[in-house]
Amino acid sequence: MTLQTLGYIGLRTKSLDDWTAYAGRFLGMQLVDRSRVPARPCEVREQARPEHAVAPGELIEGLAQETHGDRLQQVAAPARLVVPERRLCERFRISIGTVRKAIDELVAENILIRQQGRGTFVASHNRDREVFRFFHVVPGSGPKRYPDVQLQSFARTKADRTTAEALAIAAGDAVFRIRNVLRLDAVPVIVDDIALPAARFAGLTERRFRDRRSTIYNLYEEAFAISVVRTRERLRATHADASSAALLGVARATPLLQIRRVALTYRDVAVEYRVSLVNTERHEYWAEIGA
Repeated sequence: MTLQTLGYIGLRTKSLDDWTAYAGRFLGMQLVDRSRVPARPCEVREQARPEHAVAPGELIEGLAQETHGDRLQQVAAPARLVVPERRLCERFRISIGTVRKAIDELVAENILIRQQGRGTFVASHNRDREVFRFFHVVPGSGPKRYPDVQLQSFARTKADRTTAEALAIAAGDAVFRIRNVLRLDAVPVIVDDIALPAARFAGLTERRFRDRRSTIYNLYEEAFAISVVRTRERLRATHADASSAALLGVARATPLLQIRRVALTYRDVAVEYRVSLVNTERHEYWAEIGA
């Protein structure tokens, strides 16, 4: 899927006028196509902006939010090389320092990837990236593995109070509820209950979810232009109820680890609430702080 943070960095737009219009809307100033005026590369100063205008660091995000639908694949395709910094500052009449700061922040958040000798690329939620960044259940010994995910149920329903608070929506708003069982080495280890705000995932169906070609977060990116950039997790001890015990193949009341996760897109907007029940008999939670 696509990483929409870099709306203008991913690059083949239909016209430069489109981008100057988008950028002007978010910066609150008139932008000039540098190809139509004598250019002095990057001797460009940021113009004064009204107080309500967004900060320079939010420019990329704002542009991305304007580029949904057919144009999204053109402007933020995964693995696409980021254009040279000088071209960006000349095109949008902002300082090269602003461009570099934005790119540095995106690299720090793993939204962009720098490769020595090759350049900077837009990252994507491929399987390897997702398992090492967002999947934290590992065997008691041995390397981390990607789980086999099997769909158990899919339904459209109403948000209860807990789900509504986690997703910052109103109680009773429509949500999609999805239950998966995750197996590691053919053994059921995790039961995932996922809630998605229906308003943000219009058009999601059970078939579309089940037949996704890659990871769940990759589906969010490719089909709905929603990029998960960070998560918040809380852990506590719990026990297996009748339903989770049957899915995990354990006795009722067996101790389990509960992980409550809120997945966030840009500006810390919640897009997914997930409750995972983990059988820790042979597996444990592992996270590298600061990674």
